[in-house]
Amino acid sequence: MHPQAQFCHNLDCPARGQVGKGNIVVHSKKEKRYRCKVCGRTFTARKGTALFGLKKSDERVVTVLTLLAYGCPVAAVVAAYGLDVRTVRAWQQKAGTHCQGVHEHFLGQSPLELGQVQADEIKVKTQSGWLWMAMALMVSTRLWLGGVVSPHRNQALIDALAAQIRGVALCRPLLLAVDGFASYVKAFQKAFRTPLRLGTPGRPRLVPWPGIHIVQVVKKATGPVSLGRRIVQGSQDVIDLLLQTSQGGGVINTAYIERLNATFRQRLSVLTRRTRHLARQPDTVQASMFLVGCVYNFCTYHKSLRLPLYIGERKRKWVQRTPAIAVGWTDHRWSVMELLHFKVPPPSWSPPVRRGRPSRTTLRLVQQWCT
Repeated sequence: MHPQAQFCHNLDCPARGQVGKGNIVVHSKKEKRYRCKVCGRTFTARKGTALFGLKKSDERVVTVLTLLAYGCPVAAVVAAYGLDVRTVRAWQQKAGTHCQGVHEHFLGQSPLELGQVQADEIKVKTQSGWLWMAMALMVSTRLWLGGVVSPHRNQALIDALAAQIRGVALCRPLLLAVDGFASYVKAFQKAFRTPLRLGTPGRPRLVPWPGIHIVQVVKKATGPVSLGRRIVQGSQDVIDLLLQTSQGGGVINTAYIERLNATFRQRLSVLTRRTRHLARQPDTVQASMFLVGCVYNFCTYHKSLRLPLYIGERKRKWVQRTPAIAVGWTDHRWSVMELLHFKVPPPSWSPPVRRGRPSRTTLRLVQQWCT
C-alpha cells in the first residue's frame, strides 16, 4: 500500500485531490483502506476507479472489459465466463463512465496545437432505431479527441462536436477536414469565435479566430463514383503547409478519420455491419465509445507514430508510441488495468462563500491546502 500516492475523495475535505501532502495514512492493510487525517474519512484502494464497488477480482473484471474493448460481443463473454448479462452490461457502463472522466481530465489539462482535425459520423443501429456517433481525430498524433452520440444527424450533433474541438484547441492555424455535410461549416464558424470585450454595455461582438481553414471532401454516391475536394474557408498555401506538417504532404482527405471509424467498427460489436449484437440504450453506445476510445489512445501502439532510434550507422530500433505518448500525456503505454485504476482527482477545495470576514480557521485552511 502506498498512501503517498493517494488523495482524499471527500468533497467537503479541504485536502481533497491533494497528493503527497502527508494527510493520507493506512487505516487497514487487511481491508486495503486509507484514512485522511484532515477530515477523518476512510476509503478503500478501489475508490475513484472503475472497479469500485465490484465483488469480482480485479483480474476477472479487467479481462472481461479488455475483451469488450477489442470487439468481443457481450453474449460471448457471458458464455465464456458464466456471468449474468446484466453484470457484464453494468461493468461496461461503469468502465465507460470512468474512461469518459479520464479522457476529459487529460483534455482539460492544457490546450493542444491541433494542426489538422478530421471529423465524421457513424450510423449505429440499435434495437429501437438508429443513432449517430460523431467523432473527431487529431491527425498528427492520431489522437481521438472525443465523440457525441445523438438519435439525429442534425445541427445540434455537429455543434456539440465542434464545441469539443474548440475546447481543446489553441488559437493557432488549424485545418478542419470533413465530408460534404453542410452543418459542419456552420458549426465550425460558430464555435471558433471569441468575444471582444471593449468595456461597453451590451453583448460583446464575437470575433472569428484567424487561421481557421475548412475543407470538404464530397463523395458522389449516385452514378460513377467521384470524389471532389473544395476549400470552404482559408487559402491554398496555408492549407498545403498544414497538410505537410500534420500528415507529411498529400492532398485534402478524410482518410485518417475513416481509418479510425474502421477501428471502432472492429472493436465495438454494436458497430459491426449486419450484427446481431445491437445496443438497447444510447448510454450503452456512449459508454462503449469512451471505453474503446481510451483504450485506443492509451493502450494501443500506432505503427505510423513509431520513431527510429539509430544504434550505430546501420542499425536502428523502432520506438513504439501510442497517441497519448505522441501528444505528451504519458511516457509509456498503459495497460487496461492501469487505465481502469487511474483516479481522476476532484477539483481543489475552495472555502464556502459567506458574508463578512473569513475566520482564522478558514484562512489557515486556505493557506495550507489552496496554495
